[in-house]
Amino acid sequence: MDSKLHPAITVSNIKNFIPITLEMETGQYVSWSELFKIHCGAFLVFDHLQFSHPSAPASSSTTTDTTTPPPKPPADPTWDRLDAIVLQWIYSTISNDLLHTILKPNTTAHDAWTALENLFQDNKSARAIHLDHKFANTRLENYPNMSAYCQELKILADQLANVDSPVSNQRLVLQLISGLSDQYEHIAMMLQQTTPLPEFYEARSRLCMEESRKANQALHSAQAVGTALLTTNPKSDSSPRSESKPDYPTQPDRPRGRGRGRARGRGRSPHHTSYRGRGYQTNTNHTTQYPP
Repeated sequence: MDSKLHPAITVSNIKNFIPITLEMETGQYVSWSELFKIHCGAFLVFDHLQFSHPSAPASSSTTTDTTTPPPKPPADPTWDRLDAIVLQWIYSTISNDLLHTILKPNTTAHDAWTALENLFQDNKSARAIHLDHKFANTRLENYPNMSAYCQELKILADQLANVDSPVSNQRLVLQLISGLSDQYEHIAMMLQQTTPLPEFYEARSRLCMEESRKANQALHSAQAVGTALLTTNPKSDSSPRSESKPDYPTQPDRPRGRGRGRARGRGRSPHHTSYRGRGYQTNTNHTTQYPP
């Protein structure tokens, strides 16, 4: 190793270069491993993924005793430091569940890399059957939008490729079309009749644009309906109020004796004298005098 400052030492945050966090259920091992290999190659530590020690593998032309284990190579402080850095990168870009699964004492970067590879590559046939069933039964109606639906299909295709069952672009696009709902029947027919079939990302882009167009159309229709309702049903406050008088409790009409000499009250005493009228009425038994 060169005594100068190694490029790998300058990496302060591995997340800036590998934004994916590897998890057991997401099925992003292919993408994660590809990004990790590119990063290690750029910073001159790719050999730490291939070997546990700096010594090259034994040549087939050399005659050695196969029963005797190879001698342990001499310690190399620079190699050990760089190997620890690569091991930190691995641990920092995987989930806690995977970390506890592969974490062991005295593990090298090559050991951790191989453990993850075996973990995601074992029992390929059974995993391929399970993933293929999920892939064939993916439907748009089970996802909130077109983008999430397309992303799920792409993830399942990557998972199938990870277990040696790659999905061709033709099958991926056909499954993308067949899983659409009835409201996308027109564009689905257009995509099916395209020869050859478009690439997955082109079909995805056209479907997302169609989804956006339908959403805008529905919004404008709702606004038009609201405007029509306001036009046909104006507010009641805008119409003039009726000038009808309020209803009050009715009272019986009272007689107005304007000088007609009629006494009020039919059951009153004969001695009662009414002062209404043009003159005073006198009782036959008593003489009525004018007031002073």
